[in-house]
Amino acid sequence: MAQIYLVRHGQASFGSQNYDQLSELGGEQARHLGRWWAARDLSVSRVVTGSMQRHLQTARACMAQMQGVSEQQLLTDAWHCDAGFNEYNHHEVLARHVPAFDDPAEVKRFLMTTPNGKQAFQAIFAGAITRWMSGDYDAEYSETWPSFRARCVAALERQIRLPEAAKNIVIFTSGGTISALCQHVLGFDDSRFAEMNWSLVNSAVTRFHLQATESTESAESAELAARPARIALAYLNNFSHLELSNQPEHITYV
Repeated sequence: MAQIYLVRHGQASFGSQNYDQLSELGGEQARHLGRWWAARDLSVSRVVTGSMQRHLQTARACMAQMQGVSEQQLLTDAWHCDAGFNEYNHHEVLARHVPAFDDPAEVKRFLMTTPNGKQAFQAIFAGAITRWMSGDYDAEYSETWPSFRARCVAALERQIRLPEAAKNIVIFTSGGTISALCQHVLGFDDSRFAEMNWSLVNSAVTRFHLQATESTESAESAELAARPARIALAYLNNFSHLELSNQPEHITYV
């Protein structure tokens, strides 16, 4: 049975001028995953990344450990980049809801000076997501919620239609993308998207099973063969590789 592994990137540089870079801890989280997979002899037939730096950096750190080589020795020529797996523009979504947060330094100041800053920020961001998803302000966003969701699903379908889908595909992506794809597979409503997005741990793995459509002798067989494989959720948000260290600070969500 074919598998797709969706890996959320390691901890990024939240609150800095450039979020799209792994922190030192983010790189270590990715290396933990690579060592975990190496110990389990995971066979990978295809590596895919979004086009964001944090996706590629996570992939490099993880796969180098998995293959037992340095990042400089890692061969990436056969990897595939698909911007369809990119995250939604979380900075834009937040700034349209709270214009002051267009400045990352203001977000950092808020977190440091507000009592229970993380919880307060999460509530604000949930409101920003609700505003974006409502459809009432679509003209204010470079990418609407339906467009984002459709883009993610289309990227997944491009992978499962390939011959390599007979084996294991690893996709390095973001939490919002993984949440949108889980919504597509499980069919939960929009209100659960933000809740799932917040729960995904950096470098955690979500796995889908791909079940090929059975062929028949009927006139429908050609149509069935053209359809993508059926997708089922095997597991969600697995971060066992981080729990091994017994260091709670390794488990992060940004």
